[in-house]
This record gives sequence, C-alpha cells and structure tokens, in this order.
Amino acid sequence: MKVLWFSNTPASGAEFLQSGKLGGGWLSALDKALSDKCELHIAFKYPKYSVDFNYNGVYYHPVCKKNYKWHFIKNTLLGEFTDQEDLPKYLELINSIHPDIIHINGTENPFGCIVDKVEIPVVVSIQGNITVYFHKFLSGFARKYLSIPEFKFKRIIDFPYYRSFNKNYEEFAKMRDREIRNLKNVKFVIGRTDWDRRITRVLAPQSNYFRSEEMLRESFYHQSRKPEKHDKLVIHTTNGNSPYKGFETLCSSLALLNKLGYDIEWRVAGIKNEDLIVKVVKKLLGKQYPEKGLMLLGALNEEKLVEKLLEADLYVMPSHIENSPNNLCEAMILGLPCIASYAGGTGSILKDGEEGILIQDGDPWVLAGAILELLNNPEKAIDLGMKARERALKRHNRENIVDSLLDIYTTIIKHGKKD
Repeated sequence: MKVLWFSNTPASGAEFLQSGKLGGGWLSALDKALSDKCELHIAFKYPKYSVDFNYNGVYYHPVCKKNYKWHFIKNTLLGEFTDQEDLPKYLELINSIHPDIIHINGTENPFGCIVDKVEIPVVVSIQGNITVYFHKFLSGFARKYLSIPEFKFKRIIDFPYYRSFNKNYEEFAKMRDREIRNLKNVKFVIGRTDWDRRITRVLAPQSNYFRSEEMLRESFYHQSRKPEKHDKLVIHTTNGNSPYKGFETLCSSLALLNKLGYDIEWRVAGIKNEDLIVKVVKKLLGKQYPEKGLMLLGALNEEKLVEKLLEADLYVMPSHIENSPNNLCEAMILGLPCIASYAGGTGSILKDGEEGILIQDGDPWVLAGAILELLNNPEKAIDLGMKARERALKRHNRENIVDSLLDIYTTIIKHGKKD
C-alpha cells in the first residue's frame, strides 16, 4: 500500500532537517510505526527551499517557496494567503507518487483544496476544528485585550513585526472559511471523540466517519508516576501562547488558592515570561495576577517534559476548547491525577469521577475547589491516576493504532474503487 500524507509538519523528518521547532509530536511516533507497514510519503510546508529526502524508510517531500522571504512578508505581515497558490505543486507531487490513498492531517491547512481535484481516495483527520475554535477564541477575554501588541524580530527581514491576538483572530476567521469550504467535499474523515464526530455530521454530512486513536510520543509509554510527598503542592500544566487555552483561568485559580494560604508551585510548560499571553493576562487580571507560585518553564523537549510531569502531584488542563488534547493524554498515561475542563472532546478522553475530574471551562473557583478536593483526599487522587493510566494505555496502544489505521485505509481504498 502506498500512502501519501499531507501534514503541517515534517513529523520525524524534522530530525533529518535538524529543526526541533517543526517537530510533529504524535505524528512523529506514528510515521515511525508505519514505516515498515506501507510505503509512506509525507508532504509538508517548509519555509526554505529543500529537496525531497528519505529518512528511516519514509519519503519526505517539502513544499517550498524559493522566494520565501516575500511570502513571509505577505502572509505574516499583510495576512494574505490563498488556498490554491500551491495547488499545482500538490497535484504534481500526487501524479509523481501515484498513491493508493491520500491522508490530510488537519482541516485548517490549505491541503484540502486537492479533495475535489483528484480521483484518488482522500481521507481527512480531524485534529482540532477551527470553526469551533474561532467561536471559542474570545472565551477568556474581552476583544480589547486581544489588541495588546507584541513586537518580534525575524532574522529573514531586517525590521521587527507587529503581532497581537487580534491578528490571530483574523487569521482564524480565514482558516475557518477555508475549513468549511473544504469539508463540504470530503468523503472520508477520521476522528477520535464524540465531539469531532458530531461536528463532522454538520460540516461534512456527506462523509463517512472512522475512528482511530492517536499515538503518543515514545517516552510517555515507559514511565509512570510514583506518588511522593512534597513540602508544597506541585501542579503541572502544558499550555500554549494562545487566548483560548485558559491561562487566565489558571492564574485566577492560583490567586484564589494563594489567598487561602496554600503553598503551591504551579508549573506551566509551553509558556515563558516573555510570551504575549502573559502580558495580556497580567493586563486582564491586574492585582489579581498571582504574585507567587507560578513557574513558567517555556518550551521543553520530550524527555524534560516527562521528567517535570513525573515530579508533579496532579495535572490541570484549563482550556476553553480542545478535541483530544495530547497534553492530557500524556499526563494520563503517566498516571497523574488529572483535572480538565469539559470542553470539546475531553469527555471522550477522561471519565469524570472515575479517571479524573472534569469541570466547567473558565471557572477558576471550581478549578480551585477540584484541586483542594484531590489535595485533601490523596487516596482518591492516586486511584484516579491509576485508572487514568489504565485507560490511556489501552487507548494509545501502538499496535492497535497502526492496525486500525491500515484497516481504515484498506476500507477506503476498496470503497474508492467501487466508485
């Protein structure tokens, strides 16, 4: 079987390119697992001109722009991008590979423009859903806070450029329109939660829905948390520099716990002090921004992230919207007691009261209360963590995921031939 992926990242190809920023996370784990099961090709957007390469049995095809500096200015500064500017390159690549099936990872990218342009069966994975993410974008903030500016310097141009979350909001609106347009033509989708299944029944009602779980990164399968007593409560969150990830809820909840006199160290991976979300939340909360207990770790590599998670007493995911958040799945498979907002697909990932605690998103009081519930009942916390790990080990079983995906490909290829 010959399979062609279109992906936002080069997955394991990032190792060959020596570009950690472009790493594919769970996609890297999956392409390695598939490498000896099929002939796998991966096409991905890449800013600098590069040639095709083979790495560990997988064929990688960078979709590059020789005049990438100009495209950076046009896309990033002016906010201009079109779906089909690279369509000829996509079609040329497809014609040269002649895959049995095309798998587009994600609905927000421009690759979906090929769906009605090829005879080869195309399946689209629902990672997130920009239509709903755009709807929830302003959940934590009034619009005025999104206009707070950030200036960054990029080496490929000789002046700093201005960004704000308002800019991201406008980009999301364009990606939403693209997603809605492309999903109308999709015949096959792969998802993993009740949330994405229900959404695709509305946005892609003509499609056949298949369920396939995500593979986690290698390091998370081999270790588990051993409960230890700390002088203070250590909480871990893996978050991002985005307004809909609930960082403001986290900070408000920590401030409430500080006022009650609890000694807490709340570690946040994925955010550093210089990030725009910190500036915005400080402006939003003012004096209510927590003065102590907040430790922003910035970006961590896979091994360091596992290390920090294993040191924590519990895990918190405060997002306003998610599908099947990898960060929550990673915490579960390590056996951490988890508290997560009941947002998007998290209800399919974690069973409330049995494998963790689900709470209303955007509510710092109920989050603080859930934290105290586990702090004051350590036996319950341990039991929730153990059951979360059991669930995650079954859900993210590597062999089952590979077999399931290959079965889906086979079914779609047969269906496509009948058409």
